[in-house]
Amino acid sequence: MRTLVLVAALCAAVPAYAWDGTDLNTGGSVEVEKGNLVRTGRDIEIYDHESGEYRDVQVESMRSTGSGVEIEVYDYDSGEYRTFEMED
Repeated sequence: MRTLVLVAALCAAVPAYAWDGTDLNTGGSVEVEKGNLVRTGRDIEIYDHESGEYRDVQVESMRSTGSGVEIEVYDYDSGEYRTFEMED
């Protein structure tokens, strides 16, 4: 019984789906890949649909917008800051 509870708790802690959003600078779609813990100061992997590439970015800030979450990131590949509006 204990093992079953532990397995259920671990499965619930792992994100099962990607998180979809929009790059507010370009209007292109972005996706935070599953398994990424999105927190300020952490590196995460995104898929940029406009470039067709996976990118590593650092989360600079996060804030709730009421209809979603706005995330500012630093894109290591481009050397630019980007802002994403992620679906709630």
